[in-house]
Amino acid sequence: MSTGAYIQVPFCGVKCTYCNFATGVFPATIFPKYVDAVCREMEMRRTAGNDVDTVYVGGGTPSLLKPRDLARLLATLRANFDCRLREVTLEADPETITAENSAVWREVGYDRVSLGVQSFADAELLATGRRHRRANVFAAVENLRRAGFDNISMDLIAGLPCQTGESWRQSLAELLAIAPEHVSIYLLETDEGSSLGREMLQGGVRFNAKRVPSDDEMAGFYEFACETLQSAGYEHYEISNWARSAELRSLHNLKYWRREPYMGFGAGAHSFDGVVRRSNTEPVTEYLAGMQQGKLPVKESEAVSQQQALDEELFLGLRQLAGIDFRRIEEKYGVPLRERLAGLARDGFLEMDGTWVRLAAAKLTMANEVFVELIGQAIS
Repeated sequence: MSTGAYIQVPFCGVKCTYCNFATGVFPATIFPKYVDAVCREMEMRRTAGNDVDTVYVGGGTPSLLKPRDLARLLATLRANFDCRLREVTLEADPETITAENSAVWREVGYDRVSLGVQSFADAELLATGRRHRRANVFAAVENLRRAGFDNISMDLIAGLPCQTGESWRQSLAELLAIAPEHVSIYLLETDEGSSLGREMLQGGVRFNAKRVPSDDEMAGFYEFACETLQSAGYEHYEISNWARSAELRSLHNLKYWRREPYMGFGAGAHSFDGVVRRSNTEPVTEYLAGMQQGKLPVKESEAVSQQQALDEELFLGLRQLAGIDFRRIEEKYGVPLRERLAGLARDGFLEMDGTWVRLAAAKLTMANEVFVELIGQAIS
């Protein structure tokens, strides 16, 4: 089975208020040193017979790197692994995209760009600390199309501060006017990992915390997006993801949802070989120090238990709109699922069709409740 390669670039121009990722603002002088270290990690982890067919360079804002450094990452991967690439994705923020760097990206092998749009409303972008504005998105897409990119993905977030029903409808309308090949819709996450999340949990007012839509409003925004994208011809294939055709689904992310192998390179990156999950050390300074000493930056390594694997099969499988073949899972793990699934189906949370089960279309916003009900019970 072919492997996916994820390359983490944890650098941002500014830390958005809602961001809970392990990223930060660093001086540009550290960028080439970091690329050197990631390339060394690839060389140290070279494995014979390890075929790579998808690449995802994420972050952070990888498009902050010089085009030559992004080219070097791909070249080093190709030099150390058997690469038969079907998809090579670069995450980029609209304000970083120029005609010049778009052309180089395409020339060196990137064939898909994931744009962090988040909103087409300037008031919402300003409220969350985003550096780009609506006009930057249109300019970025024009540059990418001229460079030959015919596979563009766009992210929107439902629940940003200052967002209203009208501004959400307008963002979706503007997105559809651009007609990207792929769309991701995420609900705002509220947790201690972001400045906005901490402020909301503490009942504060900073970061426009009091102007965040309610949970019911967010659910309504998501449901409206589902209806709108379906009407526009997009296929809803994963809870947060839509594609204009099956061929335009995110091949790399499908590996995560299908529990297929992937290798992660860079600070905080994760890897999975089908049996063991491993994570790299997270702080950039620690990662760089370890690589300078010639030590692989492994923070944790854990064999996935049978119970964990079952939980992942259910959680990740039901995130996909096609659902899961529960008979296959029963046979693989020796655990009866039919009764548990049938109860949730009777309550309207799941739909069952022969041996296949999927989340009910009307209950997608309640997915977490379904997952909690299904997972975590001991295998008997």
